[in-house]
Amino acid sequence: MKFRESLFWDTNPNNIDLNKNARYIIERVLDFGRLEEVSWLFKTYPKEEIKRVMDLPRSQVSNKSKILWNLLLT
Repeated sequence: MKFRESLFWDTNPNNIDLNKNARYIIERVLDFGRLEEVSWLFKTYPKEEIKRVMDLPRSQVSNKSKILWNLLLT
């Protein structure tokens, strides 16, 4: 997937590695992703990995987004 620059405003989207930067990708897409990006996220990463990233002590997912995704993932 080609990431849009506004989703990853602080880095070059072409340098993002799906494995090395999984946490970063998951956090950004859950918080700021469009429908097609969220759909891609759930096809690319297992639900367990997405939940794990959200539940990390210093997760960058906003509290509002965490509430929404926890409801949708249960």
